[in-house]
Amino acid sequence: MADADSPVDWLLASDEPAVRYLARRDVLGEAVEPDDEAILAGPMVRTLLSGQESGGGFGGHPYKKWTGVHWRLVSLVELGIPAGHSPALAAAETVLDWLTGKGHRRGIKTIDGLVRRCASQEGNALAVCSRLGMAGDARVEHLARSLVEWQWPDGGWNCDPKVSGCRSSFHESLAPAWGLHEYASATGAGWAGKAAQRAAELFLDHRLFRSLRSGEVISQAWLKLHYPPYWHYDVLQALLVLGRLGRLDDERVNDGLQVLLGLRRPDGRWEAGGFWWRPPGSPRQPEVVDWGREGPNEMITLNALRVLRRP
Repeated sequence: MADADSPVDWLLASDEPAVRYLARRDVLGEAVEPDDEAILAGPMVRTLLSGQESGGGFGGHPYKKWTGVHWRLVSLVELGIPAGHSPALAAAETVLDWLTGKGHRRGIKTIDGLVRRCASQEGNALAVCSRLGMAGDARVEHLARSLVEWQWPDGGWNCDPKVSGCRSSFHESLAPAWGLHEYASATGAGWAGKAAQRAAELFLDHRLFRSLRSGEVISQAWLKLHYPPYWHYDVLQALLVLGRLGRLDDERVNDGLQVLLGLRRPDGRWEAGGFWWRPPGSPRQPEVVDWGREGPNEMITLNALRVLRRP
């Protein structure tokens, strides 16, 4: 049992059924079955699904920040929306149509033998579709095989047409690692799992945030916590994804774990150190839901405790 007023008890008292379920499953380690009806009735899940149009989308381009269907689906999957949920499947169809469409594929450039691609788009979509039970769709396999084809020699991906090819983008490489892992888990595709592990080595070689040359911190922004991360890299999201890939037993994650522990509040919880989103109703780049901008943050605390519960 969690201690009174512990961060786990705080999560178990959440208004969001998904948070309560995920805390029991992933933090307490209980063999608990999800209550799909309760999860779908949760206030954040309901809001993320609100306003869906007949074609499956939510108005505007799927990638519209941050109300587009692409972003909503990532948030819904992270909240444990059940596989096979019809509205989510319809929404995912619009993302697949976009990412596998001829217009999108024509815009992908190869420079100096390296594909320059914002691969976080395919990576997040691949993870979502795999979690929703769509891994058998030929378009989903196409996303996975494309990511492997586009993978750079150091294991990552990059969209910058100007860089030399010496180093991939951490921002563009974390979501593909997650997506390929989810696809491998759903299908047993060893080639996808191998590619995900190659990407993991990119982060581990850097001890998550350090320069290979100097050992210095590459970006101070990576040491702050955010939720949702969208396509951005930070140390907690890296630890979370590496945990899903079974790599938290590697001593190269220790610097990241120390950063995470150092950011823990006196009450045992965690809060956001920055935001990529603005509150619902904002005139520019609004979110669909309010993830919390002040005080302890449920999703950040949940993810931190997931990481620290590692074997």
